[in-house]
Amino acid sequence: MSTGVSTSTDKIIVDKSRSHRNKAVSRAVRATRDRLQIATGVSPGFEREMMQLHVASVAQSALAIPVVVMLIAAGGVYLTQEIGLVAWAVLALTMHAIGMIVAHRARGREITAENVRRWQRGFLVAQVFMGLAWVAFSLQTCGTCTGVTFDFYKGSALLVALAVTAMSTLMLRHAILCAFLPTVVVLIVLAGLAPAPGTVGMAAIIAAAMLFLVFMTHRLRYTSAQLLSSQSEKDDLIAELEVAKSMSDEARRRAEEANLAKSRFLASMSHELRTPLNAILGFSEVMSTEVLGPLNNPIYKEYTSDIHRSGQHLLNLINEILDLSRIEAGKYDLAEDSVHLVDIAEDCIGMVQLRARAKNITISEQVESGMPAVWADEKALRQVILNLLSNAVKFTPQGGEVVVKAGWTAGGGQYVSIKDNGPGIPEEEIPVVLSAFGQGSIAIKSAEQGTGLGLPIVQAILAKHNGEFILKSKLREGTEAIAILPAKRVLESLPAVSETHAVAPRRKSFA
Repeated sequence: MSTGVSTSTDKIIVDKSRSHRNKAVSRAVRATRDRLQIATGVSPGFEREMMQLHVASVAQSALAIPVVVMLIAAGGVYLTQEIGLVAWAVLALTMHAIGMIVAHRARGREITAENVRRWQRGFLVAQVFMGLAWVAFSLQTCGTCTGVTFDFYKGSALLVALAVTAMSTLMLRHAILCAFLPTVVVLIVLAGLAPAPGTVGMAAIIAAAMLFLVFMTHRLRYTSAQLLSSQSEKDDLIAELEVAKSMSDEARRRAEEANLAKSRFLASMSHELRTPLNAILGFSEVMSTEVLGPLNNPIYKEYTSDIHRSGQHLLNLINEILDLSRIEAGKYDLAEDSVHLVDIAEDCIGMVQLRARAKNITISEQVESGMPAVWADEKALRQVILNLLSNAVKFTPQGGEVVVKAGWTAGGGQYVSIKDNGPGIPEEEIPVVLSAFGQGSIAIKSAEQGTGLGLPIVQAILAKHNGEFILKSKLREGTEAIAILPAKRVLESLPAVSETHAVAPRRKSFA
């Protein structure tokens, strides 16, 4: 049965077992980017969406043009008694029906980026047919009308038709020009042939209105394209987030697998590593101390000391890695008890005193007396202070000084501060020093090599105690490491209970 854990050996972050999801998301991102990277005009993707919006608009406003045509024809017949307007209405409705047939076919078929131009041409041809109907209306005459009454009627009707066409064909480029440019040309020709004030005024007003509406629809279409672009950018962002989530889920899964593999390795190899190391340490110590007899060659004795020192270094490294692994895995349990922080600090000073004297380093103490006990793990606190003291002695030059302070914090907790006058740490390297296996550049050059796990272990142990670790350093002036325990771990001493005399029981009387 599948456990859901990938066994692929590829080194990429995205798991190939989930290629169906990653490929779909990547395809969506690629298509959106291609659509957004069109430098000029409206991209084919936006043209398709605008065409779909136009088809929907035509379907919703299917009755707008017929209503306008019927009202114009009815008003014309009422004003002029010209029956020819009825024939024109039939012609206009027929031309409008051609456009509705094109819209109906577009709704029944899928509009793609490849055929969107063909559909645009089909709708523009339908607008040209409708424009012929408006040309026929502009050529209508009235034999019984006097003055400019009929010209005013035709101009008003054409303005209404122009406005309705502009609203219904907003998403179709050049629709107004195809529908009313022939009408404007005919009006201009009529005004030139018979320059009557009414005809000239009507031609000028219709031409100006058409140009204005062309400009306005162009701006509105551009705004719609911007809205579609914003929507596409939002879709692109969502797709990118889906990819990032997929990658982060896969990275987390791989990290969990790696952490599980590390834990299994440490659990299975800790005994196998420590057992031969203990044998190496024991036999090398026996040989270097010449317990079973002298070594005739002094170089062999030096070799045994090197073997013992290297084995001890490797054992310390293994122990620190195991400690850090247990802390990270949440398996580091605290054996808490009532302990005195000052006493632990003094014991640790005694343990590193020999190394400090070898380098002629002075360790001075500045501790407050009468401090109460704290509720903490004595072994863990001893490891914290020993790590900090060992670092201070290791990085302090010959003849230097290490100052150990212990006292109260402003919040009522207790702290231990260890300050040296070593080479210091550059400010930008402090995060590196606090990371696992991290070491400062100047410290590496001026002192013996270490594992780089001491300070991370100190941080982790203090965090388990709800404490805090602060590292202050100035280049070429020294470093101060401060381990802080919170006030809630300080045990308050209660006053002794005074002895009181027992109260004699009252004798009961019965009546």
